[in-house]
Amino acid sequence: MAEAKILIVDDNPDLIAVLKVRLESFGYEVVAAEDGVKCLEKAGRDKPDLILLDILMPEMDGFQALKKLKEDELTKAIPVIMLTAKDKIDDVTKANALGAEDFIVKPFDYRVMVEKIRKMLKS
Repeated sequence: MAEAKILIVDDNPDLIAVLKVRLESFGYEVVAAEDGVKCLEKAGRDKPDLILLDILMPEMDGFQALKKLKEDELTKAIPVIMLTAKDKIDDVTKANALGAEDFIVKPFDYRVMVEKIRKMLKS
């Protein structure tokens, strides 16, 4: 079986770099985008198996990107984990209502994140 491809969407290049190294060490292929607009382009083109999506970004925030991902026939089945510093219950509720499969609050434990990714990709 081919390795799973994960799209990381975050406007922090340092976080993308760290996540890329960590996830690649677990055998995942990683692609990245720095805003919601590029997320939609790469999700359609690269067809990732899972998306880690930040909420607070320029151009198009994570909520807007999530809504568009779930409305598009090509990308609606891709599981999305929201990866964010926002942990208000309203944000979690909104992300779930828009179709996010899970929510990870920064700062986070990488082992917990990888376990959530593994669990999601198993199904």
